[in-house]
Amino acid sequence: MPEKETMERARKDKQEGKAPSTQAGEFVKEEMDHIREGKHGARSPQQAIAIGLSKARRAGVKLPPPKNASERTRKQAARDDAKGSGRSKGTARKTSRKRSQATSRALKREGHAAASHRALSKQARSSAKKRGAANRSQAARKAARTKGAGGRSQAARKAARTRARRSGR
Repeated sequence: MPEKETMERARKDKQEGKAPSTQAGEFVKEEMDHIREGKHGARSPQQAIAIGLSKARRAGVKLPPPKNASERTRKQAARDDAKGSGRSKGTARKTSRKRSQATSRALKREGHAAASHRALSKQARSSAKKRGAANRSQAARKAARTKGAGGRSQAARKAARTRARRSGR
């Protein structure tokens, strides 16, 4: 069950007209925080992201189904989506205690390096490489539009700092 603050932040993102992936990012962030706190671990950053996205779908974030994923993953995403939109088949069953505990135990045995800055940076870079320049540029333009004047100004200052730091090397 996601934390109340996470639900609030996702709701706020939705009200601000941000993309479903941005709303889902709140749940992914929560998952990374849990791993860093030692609540549980994950095998890889991808697994941690998948858990976060699953939570987001169950919380009602309208995420598109995964494109190039296995049949099993797509079916699970559809089930999560159905649960989140309140149209799940049959009566809502209480979560099996044994199954829930087994999942928790399995995750507790995993390592915590999956949420390290290095692992996340590597994941972000490899993910960005798969997208074309036009797609990245379009995403940046949309981000600038939804940022607002204050946010744009702050981002410009940060970019200037980064450029200054890189030129000084």
